[in-house]
Amino acid sequence: MRNFAIIISTLCVQLLSAQNVYLNKVEKVNDNKDKFLYKKDGAIADAIYLGEIGVQGFSKDDAAVFSLIHKKAKEIGANTFALKPFDKIDGTVEPFNPANYKISLYYTPKEKLVVSDGAMYIFASSEKDQKISVNQKDYILKPRSFLKFKIIPGQIYTISTKKLLGSTIRVQPKDNNENMYFQISSLKIKSDTSGNGGLNLKSGDIIGLEKSYAEFLSTIYQEETL
Repeated sequence: MRNFAIIISTLCVQLLSAQNVYLNKVEKVNDNKDKFLYKKDGAIADAIYLGEIGVQGFSKDDAAVFSLIHKKAKEIGANTFALKPFDKIDGTVEPFNPANYKISLYYTPKEKLVVSDGAMYIFASSEKDQKISVNQKDYILKPRSFLKFKIIPGQIYTISTKKLLGSTIRVQPKDNNENMYFQISSLKIKSDTSGNGGLNLKSGDIIGLEKSYAEFLSTIYQEETL
C-alpha cells in the first residue's frame, strides 16, 4: 500500500507539472521547408499570420517545451513567432505567466528577417540564482532571466561560472552579423545536432544555444538590467 501511495503521489506531481502545447487556431497553412523558428520583428509588415499556439501548465524543461512548439509551428508552415499577451479589462497587458501563454505564428519571407542586433545573450537556468563573471565583472542571474551585452567585433569575452570546477570559455566575435547565445546550467543537457532548435557547443556548465531556441528563451525569460 505504501508503494502504491508513492506511485500515485509521483503521478500527481507529474500531472501538476505537465505542460500542454496545442494549436488552438489555424488561419491558413503555408508550404515551406524552413527548419528555423525565429522571433518576429514587430515592425515587419509582410509577415503572414498563420495561427496560434496555446501553452498551459508550468514546466522546468524549456527545451522540451520548445521542441513541442517547434513541431506544432511546422505543421502549419510557420517560421516566425511572437508572444501574444493577455489584455486586462482596463486595457493594460497582463504580466507574462510561464504557466499560461499564447504564441502567434507567422510565415515571414526570408529577405525580411532581421539577422541580428550584434549582441551576446547569457541565459540562466530555470532552477536557482547563479553567479557568473563576464570579463572579470560579476553578475547574478536569477532563475528564468538573461543578460544581454552589446558585442564589439575583435574583443575577447571571457565567461566564467565562478565556482569550483566550473567552466570558463573565451569567445571573440569577428563581426556583429551574428548574435551569440549561451546558457549557464548545472544540469547535464544532451546536445542536439539536428538543427531544429536544440542545444550545442556544450562546455561543462556553459552551453551554446542555437538561435531558434535562444530567441524562444528571450521571449519567456526576463531580461535583467546590466
